[in-house]
Amino acid sequence: MTDTNKKPTWALLALAVGAFGIGTTEFSPMGLLPVIAEGVHVSIPSAGLLISAYALGVMIGAPVMTLLLARLRAKHALMVLLSIFVVGNLLSAMAPGYWTLLASRLVTSLNHGAFFGIGSVVAANLVTPDKRASAVATMFMGLTIANIGGVPAATWIGQQIGWRMAFAGTAGLGLLAMAALVVALPRGEMGAMPDIRKELRVLTRPVVLMALATTVMGSAAMFTVYTYIAPILTTLTGASGAFVTLALVLIGVGFTIGNGIGGKLADWSLDGATKIFLASLAVIMLALPLLLTSHWGALIGVVLWGAAAFAIVPPVQIRVMHAAAEAPGLASSVNVGAFNLGNAAGAAIGSFVISAGMGYAAVPVAGAVMAAAGLLLVFAGRAVGAQPAAV
Repeated sequence: MTDTNKKPTWALLALAVGAFGIGTTEFSPMGLLPVIAEGVHVSIPSAGLLISAYALGVMIGAPVMTLLLARLRAKHALMVLLSIFVVGNLLSAMAPGYWTLLASRLVTSLNHGAFFGIGSVVAANLVTPDKRASAVATMFMGLTIANIGGVPAATWIGQQIGWRMAFAGTAGLGLLAMAALVVALPRGEMGAMPDIRKELRVLTRPVVLMALATTVMGSAAMFTVYTYIAPILTTLTGASGAFVTLALVLIGVGFTIGNGIGGKLADWSLDGATKIFLASLAVIMLALPLLLTSHWGALIGVVLWGAAAFAIVPPVQIRVMHAAAEAPGLASSVNVGAFNLGNAAGAAIGSFVISAGMGYAAVPVAGAVMAAAGLLLVFAGRAVGAQPAAV
């Protein structure tokens, strides 16, 4: 293999390292909530606001940071964003109380959307047009692998030697990612000050709004179940704590498999891949209440569900970049914010279903409705917009 061929591979892997660190810091607090709550002397629901604050910061920070860093080379912009990541996690590790920890989590979240947004454009431009979805999937692979290794490791560290060390260790991942980007990422060209009004107008196009709404629905379908997966398994499957941990690891395996498949099929057809995966997700989620009645069915079900849920990510990310070709970086960042909006919506929908007394078996069904709604939006998007332009 020549150096020319090596460079995109190593650059994509360096982006994946950054995604791994961000995925670890995003999801590990979910497993550490009781420990964190005890450490800062608040209730678990109050500690849960740390996750909500992070999601809010992602939605706000995605467009703001992308526009603020637009004049920098993409490589330098990514380094700035990872610097924020490192500082935010160190501040979290040193936070003396609840409110300072909440503020630290907000600081950490500011890098998230812009990193994936700018990183998606960088990844797409490293390869030929017919490989762009696979390149974006390679970067997002770091996020899926974080659910297999990074999150369980951070949770174990937090439980054994304290949640502060978990945040400190995650900051170390940011330093590793910065070093990888310095070595592997091409220098790139200087950015230019964007026409903010023009770029924002691009985001108001019906075809772009439809693509963003599809992202929200796909993410909502996923997090309707993912947010409540532990009590769902405990109630419907009779799962032990060890079984729930195994299921979470298998979900991460499913995410990784789905991410790779999603990238490959998206290179074939963006709309076709999106339709296939949303339809598959809806069918699998409708089958989950039956599969979850046995341990083996649950293990098979969570892998299939995880694969279908994350296979949606590469095609919807590229669809938004194509639909907003004049502002791909901003659109890509905003789309990451749309993922987080879907996260919050899915959690709220699941909470409503459970609070209404419908039972945990109804939660996957509600998620299937969200996936079906996303599928309808893909068809509607084809009706309101022309073929999306190339990135």
